Amino acid sequence: MRHEPIVLFGDSFVDTSVQQPYISLEERGLQFGDGIYEVVRLYSGVFHLLEPHLVRLYRSMEEIELKPTFSKAQLVRWLYELVEQNQFRGDGMIYLQISRGVQPRNHIYDPQNVPTLYAYIVGKERPLSSMQQGIKACSEQDIRWLRCDIKSLNLLPNVMARTSAERKGCTEALFVRNGIVTEGSHSNFFLVKNGALYTHPATHLILNGIVRQYVLSLAHTLEIPVHEEMFGLRDVLQADECFFTATTSEVMPMVQLDGTAIGTGVPGPITYALQEAFSEGVKNTRLHAL
Repeated sequence: MRHEPIVLFGDSFVDTSVQQPYISLEERGLQFGDGIYEVVRLYSGVFHLLEPHLVRLYRSMEEIELKPTFSKAQLVRWLYELVEQNQFRGDGMIYLQISRGVQPRNHIYDPQNVPTLYAYIVGKERPLSSMQQGIKACSEQDIRWLRCDIKSLNLLPNVMARTSAERKGCTEALFVRNGIVTEGSHSNFFLVKNGALYTHPATHLILNGIVRQYVLSLAHTLEIPVHEEMFGLRDVLQADECFFTATTSEVMPMVQLDGTAIGTGVPGPITYALQEAFSEGVKNTRLHAL
């Protein structure tokens, strides 16, 4: 995937086909992973679920005491202008990162630091084939820190788990902490049993995904019972259906875990019902592009 040429850097727009933004050697995002990020979906060049993404972005900044030098309204204007500057009308995503900025290397951060902000657009189609067929996953130990509710730049455990899954011929890794299933390496996780949804509660042990929240609202509309409670690997293997949720993978069925088929080994009816409801939302988003 290649990003669109014009990127947002600070309060300016830079054409990377002409010049590259300068990142300081003492940028805290590089040295400490001292920052946060968001990924926002675009359908036909229109934002999908932008407001809840921004709410989470500001919550993440507050949790790590990162004080922005711009208003939320200003950030929204910049993001819309980023789309317009690139004349982007396709399906894709915006990657937005805010770090604590630059200072001489020190574990103690200066509260007066000016944050470093940048954002760019990458074209990305909906994964329709995988959504129809389902994917394989493998379980991995959840060795992440205890503030997974913050969408921080500290993703090394996620990277290692996702790479391990790839080497095993799987598309996603399912995290397990002390016998409890938490979420995927870059997604949230649901199982279906006897017509009801089960998912880990939104505690500090998972990221409360925006699509996770959206799917919960869709389940409510479809009158599908939901239980936010803890469960283990045995519950997953005995489930009728399972799926992951994420901004770029939407509602992604998991049909196999650690070589064992889930349910009938194909996506189930509740997963398909939620996918259909999600697609209706995408269709409505696209209408705003007309």
